[in-house]
Amino acid sequence: MTMATVPSAATGSSDRLYALDAVRAGALLLGVVFHASLSFMEPPIWLVGDVSTSVAMNVTYYVLHLFRLTVFFLMAGFFARMLLHRRGTAGFARDRVKRILLPLVVFWPIVMVSTVGVVIWSAIQTNSKPPKAPPVSAQTFPLTHLWFLYMLLIFYVAAVGLRAFVVLFDHSGAFRARLVDPLVRTIVTSGLTPIVLGAPLCLALFFKADWLMWFGVPPAENGLIPNTPALIGYGTAFGFGWLLQRQSDLLRVWERRYLLNLTVALTLTVVCVTLVGLSPVLVPAPEDWRRLVYVIAYTLAIWAWTTALVGLALRHLAARNPVIRYVADASYWIYIVHLPLVMVLQTAVAQLPIPWFGKYVMILGTALPLLLLSYHYLARSTFVGAIMNGRRYVRRSRRTANTAALAAAE
Repeated sequence: MTMATVPSAATGSSDRLYALDAVRAGALLLGVVFHASLSFMEPPIWLVGDVSTSVAMNVTYYVLHLFRLTVFFLMAGFFARMLLHRRGTAGFARDRVKRILLPLVVFWPIVMVSTVGVVIWSAIQTNSKPPKAPPVSAQTFPLTHLWFLYMLLIFYVAAVGLRAFVVLFDHSGAFRARLVDPLVRTIVTSGLTPIVLGAPLCLALFFKADWLMWFGVPPAENGLIPNTPALIGYGTAFGFGWLLQRQSDLLRVWERRYLLNLTVALTLTVVCVTLVGLSPVLVPAPEDWRRLVYVIAYTLAIWAWTTALVGLALRHLAARNPVIRYVADASYWIYIVHLPLVMVLQTAVAQLPIPWFGKYVMILGTALPLLLLSYHYLARSTFVGAIMNGRRYVRRSRRTANTAALAAAE
């Protein structure tokens, strides 16, 4: 996923888009942190279980799951509209096939086979039987952590189709300029963003009979038909990101209010944890007053976190930074390939008599450098990088880099 740029008039400062790209990259990289925590949760919910567990890992899972994917899909919608207007519908479709559909088709078998192999190895280590997978069907197809690519394809098709329909009846753009844009501006400037954008998901979760309250938005890694709350929650984020790109200056509102939104997010998170507890609850939510209060607080927290983190990045990460740029370029590759490696490391340390914190640091401290190295040598300057980043970076030798630096200094 490449760094996107638009004329400075669109945002007041073209540098602001560096911040948004950092937000999107951060959401992907937090996926590594998220998945690395799973083996240490109590009670165990992951394919690999560690002998050392901690409530701290429960909290890590809980908080990251609150906002990580909503932030990602918001940014995905924002950059999708930008790309469409830059390349046109045909160019947009070609780009998305190359950089979203192709990685899904190529990497899914690799990830699936690797995951099955690690699960079998983990079962051998613990003298247990691997979990039995259900028969494969449209409802159970294992998309693995690459489900987000599948979901993006659904949203791209829906967005382009809906836009074509709107343009058919609003060719001049007057309807969008007079009604849609003022509505989006009101939602953002009035501070009603968490309420308005959280409402559809709030209803979807409240009326889901088998909702596991502690886990928030149900995972979408299984099934070719996404579950309703995930489709609504992440679809709302994608759609609002798309509309927000029409008026990028509105991002300044979130920038100014990021401290307030962060305070609200933390407060609502404490309320949610107080209601549901620190440990995963593996039974459906009770149909009482707690369910209603919790689902309201939870969906408000999602959007308070989202607006706060976007605003925080705009305030502190707006300047062009080569390191952030490099990591942002690497983040897509890292997220795609990280899960089998993380699971291998989890399995390798699972039975060691070491406290969970030491193991967690070992997993992240090993996985992240290896993933960055794999990006640098296997993807960045190869055809893989051309597919995933939209361009192939030329790998320069140290001598070439020094010569270029000297030439620039003269």
